Amino acid sequence: MATLADSFLADLDELSDNEADVLEEPNDDVTNMEEDIDGDLADIENLNYDDLDSVSKLQKSQRYIDIMQKVEGALEKGSDISNQGMVLEDDPEYQLIVDCNGLSVDIENEIIIIHNFIRDKYRLKFPELESLVHHPIDYARVVKKIGNEMDLTLVDLEGLLPSAIIMVVSVTASTTSGKPLPEDDLQKTIDACDRALALDEAKKKVLDFVESRMGYIAPNLSTIVGSAVAAKLMGTAGGLSALAKMPACNVQLLGAKKKTLAGFSTATSQFRVGYIEQTEIFQTTPPALRSRACRLLASKATLAARIDSTRGDPSGNAGKTLKEEVHKKIEKWQEPPPAKQPKPLPVPDSEPKKKRGGRRLRKMKERYAITDMRKLANRMQFGVPEESSLGDGLGEGYGMLGQAGSGKLRVSVGQSKLAAKVAKKFKEKSYGSSGATSGLTSSLAFTPVQGIELTNPQAHAHQLGSGTQSTYFSETGTFSKIKRT
Repeated sequence: MATLADSFLADLDELSDNEADVLEEPNDDVTNMEEDIDGDLADIENLNYDDLDSVSKLQKSQRYIDIMQKVEGALEKGSDISNQGMVLEDDPEYQLIVDCNGLSVDIENEIIIIHNFIRDKYRLKFPELESLVHHPIDYARVVKKIGNEMDLTLVDLEGLLPSAIIMVVSVTASTTSGKPLPEDDLQKTIDACDRALALDEAKKKVLDFVESRMGYIAPNLSTIVGSAVAAKLMGTAGGLSALAKMPACNVQLLGAKKKTLAGFSTATSQFRVGYIEQTEIFQTTPPALRSRACRLLASKATLAARIDSTRGDPSGNAGKTLKEEVHKKIEKWQEPPPAKQPKPLPVPDSEPKKKRGGRRLRKMKERYAITDMRKLANRMQFGVPEESSLGDGLGEGYGMLGQAGSGKLRVSVGQSKLAAKVAKKFKEKSYGSSGATSGLTSSLAFTPVQGIELTNPQAHAHQLGSGTQSTYFSETGTFSKIKRT
């Protein structure tokens, strides 16, 4: 009988046999992948970078020729409004616009490839030019204009580059380490420049065609940024659906160029803006608010492109609403800040407040009560001039002081109830010495009311012998007898 350990060993033997079979089978996928990689490497090795036709193949492709023929025919025929009621996907003109958007992206990539070819060839003649002129079309025009000329003072670059860049290029060319190109390389470079300029002209035709149909394809987007800018945005993004999927921060940079400052300060250089800066709203916005306006336009253009991609509003009313929102926000930004309003006082409490009463409050009121002299000084008698401290009405006026007929300015102040009570309290106390009749007994007493007071120390003792005590407890006193009547 087989044990449990024997069954486990048998299972392990079967697994090892299966793994051996798998390892012996050839991996067809890996083999095919290796063959593809080898084929690609062979194509790259066989690619001749010295030949322009092997690098640039777009102009000779059948797709490029067919689309350009349709675009030229549509531009000559003009806009056809007979297909306005058709579904957008079934409209052949819309399909042509979609093909044009894809072709414009291919043309842009082809121009970059040709630009690299021209730059590699012309680097031997003028290596510093590629760092001074960044745009591919401008670079091709300048190379075609200069050619093999070493003295740039004989070459007129006016109209091709800004005057500041022309000056820098001329100064740099006088100190360059480049040498004239051979005739064969120069001819290939000039042909590449012509091909790049021809592709740029074809791209302009494609964009003109798309622009003429933007009112039907993307009415809301055209309402916000204009037909020309909408066509450029769609062409650069690769179609309306691709533009709708793009975030607003990337839409803002579509068509942005790297600006060459040529050693000048970056303080006055504008921020990077693409085709959005060509819109009417951006141009009419004050320079201080253009960065915010550019972000706002990019966000609204993205929303409009998403509406147009789903054919949400073919009439363009949504685009008009978004454009009005942009105008209102920009106008709101330009308004001056509101004036600071004075803060009103709090509403007074109409309820009577609780007042403290009692003996302490009455004493305090009596202590700080206005005196009779101050009352007379605050009064004036009708028709009688008051006396003043400096005379002739100058200085502090005395009011009715001294006008009572006494001729004195001071008024005898009557003793208040509080002062009288305090004086009476202190008078009841004896501030003298004890009743002893020794030689040290003093007849002077210090009182808080009258200061030093001369008193009789034995006066208190004499008082005990008179009055009630002398009547009841006197040695000579007798009982009084009341007679009846």
